[in-house]
Amino acid sequence: MSAFAVEPADRPAPDLVAAVTALAEAADTADGVAPLSEATLLALRHGDGAHLVARSGADLVGYAHLAGGGAEWVVHPAWRRRGIGRGLAEAALAASGGDAGPRLAVWAHGDHPAASALALRLGFARVRELWQMRRPLSDDVEAPRWADGVRLRAFRPDADDEAWLRLNARAFADHPEQGRWTAADLLRRRAEPWFDPAGLLLAERVADGALLGFHWTKVHTRAGAPPLGEVYVLGVDPAGHGRGLGRALTLAGLRHLRGRGVAQVMLYVDESNGAATALYARLGFARHTTDVQYRR
Repeated sequence: MSAFAVEPADRPAPDLVAAVTALAEAADTADGVAPLSEATLLALRHGDGAHLVARSGADLVGYAHLAGGGAEWVVHPAWRRRGIGRGLAEAALAASGGDAGPRLAVWAHGDHPAASALALRLGFARVRELWQMRRPLSDDVEAPRWADGVRLRAFRPDADDEAWLRLNARAFADHPEQGRWTAADLLRRRAEPWFDPAGLLLAERVADGALLGFHWTKVHTRAGAPPLGEVYVLGVDPAGHGRGLGRALTLAGLRHLRGRGVAQVMLYVDESNGAATALYARLGFARHTTDVQYRR
């Protein structure tokens, strides 16, 4: 077994941020799935949460992030099967320890057998699945049909921030991550180079301008690869359920992405959300990969 050491990084410096980003890209290339979520990459750049690095000499061979009782980690593909994943996991558990002992929820992106085996060895239970679903946009996308008294418009930065945050909180009241977004979370996404207000579509009531739902689209760009569209977040106010807004907003976003020249689109949906998975299946989406959350 190669020697390595796991140590904390209080606030990652720019060179470490670049090294972790490169490590994650190497894992993505090897596995075909990104090992770290967008939230973790944003936390890395802004220094939020706790950060652990695994090094062998001067080489960065692994990284873990902890925040809010959750964790993600990644091991460089060239350094796997050397105990580094277990070392990061044990360090993360130790860092999460409290009066009741270590408690941690961990995301494993791509549902790899090695991640499952490690989780079971450490006493984690599989508690949640998140599907990535995809569909091509090569064919025409049907036009959305809106309920009477509803219209579509684009997001207006600053002017719509507070109303959007209230809508997002209502739409995702039972969601463990999305429903807790703050103004700071929104501003961070607005500052990202991919953000385009024209791609954040709002359904509003004509009579008073009240927001009823939204479809936030995103376009991923990567050197040497075609752009990939994403149904980044789709939310409907519970008071507006049963009016076909989810389907109409989805179609409106797909048409927007197709107009930007995107040939394929993806989305993430909780496997337990039967209504949403059924809607997306009817709209031509199929499961592509699975992310698994483990907890102990």
